Amino acid sequence: MFKIFGLMLLFGLVFSGNKDIPVTGKTGGNVTLACEFIANRIVQVELFSESKDIDICETEECSGRVFKKAACDVVIKNLSFSDAGKYTLRVFYNNDQSNVAQQKDRIYQLHIHDEITVKTGKPLKMHVLMSIANKVEKNSSGEWTEVWKRGHGVWSDRMNVSDENLIIKAFTDNDAGTYRVLNSEGEILITVTVTESGTQSSGKLDTDKDKTGDTGEHNHWILPVGVCSGILVVLAVIAVIMWRCWPRSYRPAPVQENPESRATRGVGEPLMILPECDETAQEHWTRGDTTVIRNCLQH
Repeated sequence: MFKIFGLMLLFGLVFSGNKDIPVTGKTGGNVTLACEFIANRIVQVELFSESKDIDICETEECSGRVFKKAACDVVIKNLSFSDAGKYTLRVFYNNDQSNVAQQKDRIYQLHIHDEITVKTGKPLKMHVLMSIANKVEKNSSGEWTEVWKRGHGVWSDRMNVSDENLIIKAFTDNDAGTYRVLNSEGEILITVTVTESGTQSSGKLDTDKDKTGDTGEHNHWILPVGVCSGILVVLAVIAVIMWRCWPRSYRPAPVQENPESRATRGVGEPLMILPECDETAQEHWTRGDTTVIRNCLQH
């Protein structure tokens, strides 16, 4: 009885140790695969995906996207949809004085999520059909509906596939919802929440876009008004300058007559200006030279 119980307990520990550890990250962000392992000496850390071995940099400053943190944690930065899937973190360690290193594996299931906002009528391209993807489902009303399956393709003529991209040719409000990508074991690899541009459900990103749009509308009418006002000011300044520089009409001032000329002119006889002097009369008047004007008077 006790032997059977001990075997069951051992089986449970082994099974739990091999169970995949779920981790989640967002596109463009970072995710940490925590080893949670304490040893006297970590000899080596290795990382494998389902398709390849992955090089691990020793520090964050290196040019690679994967680097070691602390004793044996591994960080993957600048995540993309293609990073989704299983990862095996293998740690070699030594807890005694012997030179024989022991090995411990931890398996992670990395799930990538993102939110996308699309304008109606625009194409939507999702790079989610990597080699381990088996099908894509959509949920917009509480039920999951298959929209693509490996070996079959898309289920709608409004969609097509190109270079691992699932493409909706012209987005409509009926295309909004949550899309998820599953592998052949039914495990979720990718989740994408798609919303129509301008809807309230699109969160802070759309709120910021709405504010930007409002600012653009204000600028749309403020700019013409400012230009028109500037033109009016310039025209007013030009008008003032022209008025100040415009020549004034010639108006001869009263001239003191010579008493002798008064005696020779009849009473009521008008005072005349000689024709040859008429052309220069205004010029002399402007300069204040009245002598020439007196000489030009004809009795």
